[in-house]
Amino acid sequence: MSFQPWALVGLHAAVRFSVQAESAPGLLARLVQPFARRDLVPDSFTAERRGEEVRVDIAMDRMPAEMVHLVEGNLRQIVGVTAVTMRQEITGAVRRQAA
Repeated sequence: MSFQPWALVGLHAAVRFSVQAESAPGLLARLVQPFARRDLVPDSFTAERRGEEVRVDIAMDRMPAEMVHLVEGNLRQIVGVTAVTMRQEITGAVRRQAA
């Protein structure tokens, strides 16, 4: 099975992003924006400050797989972010319901 973004439409993934960033006002709100733009709500969002650095872990159990690389790229572009690591596991098919 190919894991190219265009081959992932209809699949979902369990994803955990770990973000290292400089401590700054507004950082946490900026980290949520890539999810909110796509109408996604993280299942877990934890932040821990260590001096001038902040570590934030953001997890989703059922994220549409085709969005994972987009969100990761957006997180990397946020001002003050120094590192982003991601763990992903394709876990099944997404069942979307009509609005």
